[in-house]
Amino acid sequence: MPKTDFKDLMWFLTVADEGNFTRAAAKLGVVQSTLSHRIKRLETRMGIRLLSRTTRSVSTTEAGERLRRTLAPRVAEIEEEIAALLELRDKPAGTVRITLSLHALTQLIWPKLRPVLRDYPDIRLELNVDSGFRDIVEDGFDAGIRLGESVEHDMIALRVGADWRLVAVASPGYLATHDRPTHPQDLLAHDCINRRLTTAGGLYAWEFEKDGKELRVRVDGRLTLNDEATIVAAALDGVGIAYVPEDMVAAHLESGALELLLDDWSPRFAGYHIYYPSRHQNLPAFKVVVSALRH
Repeated sequence: MPKTDFKDLMWFLTVADEGNFTRAAAKLGVVQSTLSHRIKRLETRMGIRLLSRTTRSVSTTEAGERLRRTLAPRVAEIEEEIAALLELRDKPAGTVRITLSLHALTQLIWPKLRPVLRDYPDIRLELNVDSGFRDIVEDGFDAGIRLGESVEHDMIALRVGADWRLVAVASPGYLATHDRPTHPQDLLAHDCINRRLTTAGGLYAWEFEKDGKELRVRVDGRLTLNDEATIVAAALDGVGIAYVPEDMVAAHLESGALELLLDDWSPRFAGYHIYYPSRHQNLPAFKVVVSALRH
C-alpha cells in the first residue's frame, strides 16, 4: 500500500467524530467536496471501506471504528506533547555558558547569579574563568563578560557593573622597611608581585594614568602569580607591592592591613559588560540571566 498521508487520517478522524461531512468540513476549514475526495482516496489506498454514508449522516464501519479507536488516543497524546513543548518554549530552561574573568566572577557576577539557580531549577549555568578575550561564537559560549572597552562592536553589550579601578597596595610591614613610592617609576626599585596572564602567557604591565598621561611599568619581583586573590594574600603577608582591583582590598584598606599607594595614579576602567550575539537575546533562560546581571 502506498504511504499514508497523515492529513487524510486526521481528516477521517474529524469526520468520524462529527458524524457529518458538512460540520467536519467547517471545522477543518475546507470545502466539503475536497474533504469527501480525500476520504475516498484514503479508503482506496487502504482497500477498505471506513465510512457508511447516508443522505443525512455518516457513521464508521467496523474497520473505520477500529481505526478511529486506534487514532484518537494517539492524536490526543501528540497534541498534549505539543502543548507541553510550547509551554517549555516560554519556560526558562537549559544551559547558559559564559566566559569571564575571576575578578568579575567573584566580585560581581556570582552574587547576582546565585539567586537564579535558587529561583529557576531548570536553568543550568556554566561559568568559564579566563582572563583572555574569547571568541564566544567560535568557542561555543552564549555570552562573555569583559570590560566595556574590550567588547567587539558587532556584539550586543550591556553594562553589568560600575566603573572600578586598579590600586597599588602594600602591608605596613613591607612599608616599614621600604621607601613609599611617589611615582609609578619608583616601583622599579621595589619587590612587586607580578601577575601572569593566563591566555597570553606574558606578565601584566601595570597601567597608570594621571592628568591624561598614561604610563605602563613592567615591574620586577620574586613572586609571580596568576590569581588575584592569591596576590592579595601575598601582599597581606608582606611579600611586596600588589596591583589589584580596589574592591578586592577595600576591607583590608579600611582595617589598615594594607595601605594605598600612588592613589592619584590609579586608572579607572569602564566597568564590566555582558556581550553576546543577537540570536541569543530572546531565549527565556538567557533573558533571565541578563536581567539578573544588568547594572
